[in-house]
Amino acid sequence: MDINRSDIEGIIYGYSKHPFNVLGPHMLGNETRICCFYPDACGAVVNSKADGSKFEMQRLDNRGFYGVTIPAEKALGYTLTLYYPDGTDYETEDPYAFSPDLDEEALELFEKGINYEIYQTLGAKPAVINGVKGIRFALWAPNASSAGVVGDFNLWDKRRSLMEFDEKHGVYSLFIPGIENGALYKYAVTTKGGATIFKADPYGTWAQKRPDNASVVFDIDNFKWTDSAWIKNRAKKDPLDGPINIYEVHLGSWKKPTEEDGSFFNYRELAVQICDYVKEMGYTHVELLPVMEHPFDGSWGYQVTGYYAATSRFGTPSDFMYFVNYMHKNGIGVILDWVPAHFPKDAFGLAKFDGTCLYEHFDKRRGEHPDWGTLIYNLERPQVSNFLIANALYWVEQFHADGIRMDAVASMLYLDYGRKDGEWLPNKYGGRENLDAMEFLKHLNSIMAKRNKNVLMIAEESTAWPNVTGVVEENDSLGFTLKWNMGWMNDFLKYMEQDPLFKKGVHGCLTFSMMYAYSEKFILVLSHDEVVHGKGSLLNKMPGEYNDKFANLRAAYGFMIGHPGKKLLFMGQDFGQFSEWNEGKSLDWGLIDQYEMHGKMHVYCKDLFNIYCKNPAFYDMDFFPEGFKWMSCQDADHSIVSFIRRSKDDEVFLFVCNFTPIAYEGFVQAVPESGKYKELINSDDEKYGGTGLINPKSLKSAEVPKDGQENSIVMNLPPLGVVIFKKEKK
Repeated sequence: MDINRSDIEGIIYGYSKHPFNVLGPHMLGNETRICCFYPDACGAVVNSKADGSKFEMQRLDNRGFYGVTIPAEKALGYTLTLYYPDGTDYETEDPYAFSPDLDEEALELFEKGINYEIYQTLGAKPAVINGVKGIRFALWAPNASSAGVVGDFNLWDKRRSLMEFDEKHGVYSLFIPGIENGALYKYAVTTKGGATIFKADPYGTWAQKRPDNASVVFDIDNFKWTDSAWIKNRAKKDPLDGPINIYEVHLGSWKKPTEEDGSFFNYRELAVQICDYVKEMGYTHVELLPVMEHPFDGSWGYQVTGYYAATSRFGTPSDFMYFVNYMHKNGIGVILDWVPAHFPKDAFGLAKFDGTCLYEHFDKRRGEHPDWGTLIYNLERPQVSNFLIANALYWVEQFHADGIRMDAVASMLYLDYGRKDGEWLPNKYGGRENLDAMEFLKHLNSIMAKRNKNVLMIAEESTAWPNVTGVVEENDSLGFTLKWNMGWMNDFLKYMEQDPLFKKGVHGCLTFSMMYAYSEKFILVLSHDEVVHGKGSLLNKMPGEYNDKFANLRAAYGFMIGHPGKKLLFMGQDFGQFSEWNEGKSLDWGLIDQYEMHGKMHVYCKDLFNIYCKNPAFYDMDFFPEGFKWMSCQDADHSIVSFIRRSKDDEVFLFVCNFTPIAYEGFVQAVPESGKYKELINSDDEKYGGTGLINPKSLKSAEVPKDGQENSIVMNLPPLGVVIFKKEKK
């Protein structure tokens, strides 16, 4: 049989980039030559689907290479029967009888960085070719010398499933019949230096549970969504006009079945428990620390190896779809933390993927984070940018997420982030701005807005970079919907941590945020980052003795609810957990029932958050100066501030905040206009753990000037307390 010996060697030793030139059927006039490679078989037969005729194959190499020439009409469809030394035989389809038929247009768009559904082309996708079911594998690895699929189905032997290389697009592909959901696989990539490395699928939709790290075949298209009404309503209503009170959750430590064995609840179990909780408490959204697959629990999900795979810690991708669907059916939005800034160096992941710096910058001055020991994406490369943009869209369009919270945006924007002089490269204009990252963010946010109206794009950006939020095409902004207000968080916690005797010295930390409150569309955040690494829980940050700590924290939440901006609070802080967060154990849920003050803190947060959600003045003018006005903000000596929130419908709420342990009966408080003011909630109420200095009756204003206002009320101002009044309608 006339086959080039070097071609056979390329198959046997697994270095062929074009196995289809040798294996499978090849027309030779009126005949067809069929070759296959099964190294442990002792014989092989071709079975014609046309008439059932059989053709014994010739052993062309003792290492398992077989070939036969048969009439062309007999080879229009066939299977292979393989015989083994132990007397068994096995009938199978021949992978090399099926062209993977990759979409040329899809790959061309990928090269340009604008294939927003590239995950439909690359990765492991169910396919039916000539009536035969299987999985089509496609891998972008342009600098590899060869590549193959390995898994249980081929004894993890690359030579049995060598992939065909498309030089034009740098993509390897192969259709393997008979593979089903649940099959483990990796790509065996041989570098130009001759080393073979085993890589998880960058576009894999599921993965093994750590410490194992193979990709797992999974068809995400089988889930039956029932949230169409939610999706339609989301597109109709601007979320910034409504309440946004986010419950930030780490699924692995929210609650565990047991503390002993390190097990987790399933996504479906978590859906019911978390949904019931957030609905009761008055949260509008859950924000999940990254659910994308990651090898190390201690990274909390922020060092991702499987960007397209929901972590297997809590179940399958369908289980996670159930989680999102369940939330939507109960009126709760789902925001996902997402990490496009960097990725870990794990050998099975994206690092030096095809033997070269394919996803990361090759120059360490741009390609590595000195502080985090991770790698930085080369966003200058269109295919890398496309990988990430399509990934954000994937979680919104395939998993119905309502928002993406983008981690570490500042580290992306500045070329000198975390670096000393001489450790970074300037841009082409000599500046420190990362032009590629800027373009990437604008591109992503712009296309997300066009394809998925009213999905929240949220930036964790800790600097004064201008125009982070807005519409890209209108004000040349980065295009985010909202930005975490890290400045407010730092100032506010600094203020709240001070002993009341010294608060007057940092009074500006309480009020300064209103100087820039409308420069961006902000979320006020008290996140997981503030309750780890020795920082202590929010309750433990508060000064004073036991009861004072609770009073201070209640006052802090009251002020936060009144301050313009959407809200976010990390789990466990709404019942005053004393210990700082530990990702390895459940929250201290027992505190609520076992200790009175924790139970009362829980009730306070529930009442406060539900009041927030039910009163538009707390949220519908968050980004307009007309919605807020100081009544008094300069009384540093007494650490007292007051302000109003006003709704679009002109409802008025008065906040009076006292951050010292001194109580004031008969306190004269300025009001914006005459009328009656009814106490809506008082953080010092006994049912919340306070001293009980409340205002049980409506207070009528008098024409007594105070703080530049013509009218005032006389009220009880509790110690370490916040009182919220609603102006009654006439």
